[in-house]
Amino acid sequence: MKSPLSLMGLMVSVAALAACSQVGSGSAVPVQPGRDPMTLRAIPIYSPSPTPTPNVISGVVSTLTSLTCGVTAGLTCHVLSGTGPQGLPAGTAVADLPGLHPADLQSAYALPSATAGSGQTIGIAVAYDDPNLESDLAVYRAKFGLPACTTGNGCFTKVGLGLLGSLLSGNQAWGQEASIDTQIASAVCPNCRLVVVEAASDSPAALLAAAQTAVAHGASVVSNSYSLAESSSENDASYAIGVPFVFGAGDAGAGATWPAASTHVIAVGGTSLARDGSARGWSESVWSGTGGGCSAYIAKPSWQHDAGCAKRTANDIAAFADPNPGVAVYDSYLSQYAGWRTYGGTSVSAPIVAGAIALAGNGKTALLNAAHIYAGAAALNPVGSGQNGACGTYLCEAGTGYSAPAGNGSPRGIAGL
Repeated sequence: MKSPLSLMGLMVSVAALAACSQVGSGSAVPVQPGRDPMTLRAIPIYSPSPTPTPNVISGVVSTLTSLTCGVTAGLTCHVLSGTGPQGLPAGTAVADLPGLHPADLQSAYALPSATAGSGQTIGIAVAYDDPNLESDLAVYRAKFGLPACTTGNGCFTKVGLGLLGSLLSGNQAWGQEASIDTQIASAVCPNCRLVVVEAASDSPAALLAAAQTAVAHGASVVSNSYSLAESSSENDASYAIGVPFVFGAGDAGAGATWPAASTHVIAVGGTSLARDGSARGWSESVWSGTGGGCSAYIAKPSWQHDAGCAKRTANDIAAFADPNPGVAVYDSYLSQYAGWRTYGGTSVSAPIVAGAIALAGNGKTALLNAAHIYAGAAALNPVGSGQNGACGTYLCEAGTGYSAPAGNGSPRGIAGL
């Protein structure tokens, strides 16, 4: 006879899987053979992104994840299926893997990934269990020549917050979220340690407790990729956790989301990247699916001075998130398309920024909110084009200086962090 706790876990698992649809149910796009080595290769674009329209996610040709991603009504984890080939085997050659690779992200943001980050720990707060998380991370890091990050060498820690020590239920969508977060954080800061805390549910309170637990386990920055619609019940003060608290802005176009609108977090928007002939080697614009806008409830912090929003404006900073082409991620905890595939959304931009903060070494000092980013805005890459809606102002359209979708710009090395 099963114990009550076992039955509880079974019921949660069934409910979670019923509530969260499988990502990537479109047909696979053929692999492009004979591509150049990773650091020089062209970034494939599998379909043109349409002209942005308000609150519509663009540039995605395959089915997206369920917007509930678990059992808590209204809570969204930011998992978007990319437009590249899906379900490629673990042994696929690097040159044939779609999407952006670690070298691409490091190049686009001029990051000192090879030399910085030692002694820093990136915390990742997710819900439910991904039993393959560490082994999938090992495949990713080995494929791209990154040093091993395992429980055995002290680089990787996974903490489960099950009730009375019970095993956590698995959830495929949250498992994909965890794979994106750990692998993209690794791409940006391969010398950083990782601590992943799995909450027993995806309620906001459980996920906040997971972030606080990550700090207790040594995290110097915590990355999160989930959001809720704003409400009058938001408790801004509860999101001050003593280290930089990074939140993706969401993937449903213009508008502020919670907790990205908190004044105690760093709200991260999403961008598109393309190689060009500039000195930087890349052009960058607002990704039309990114969240970002004027909060309805949170008071404007003293360090924010834009005139078009009387309350808190999200976002503060931005990084790559466009699912077209997305980033390469290895995930075997799937019933369909297990293996290498591509993902986009602010699930990608949040760990990029968290990793860059870790590289800068400002985890427990300067970046307890986003004030430091505004003070150092001149050191960021400007993002002066693109939009996530049609409001006609900086609250949804990029231009000169600050905009809600792109914040103050994207990382340019670590000087602005």
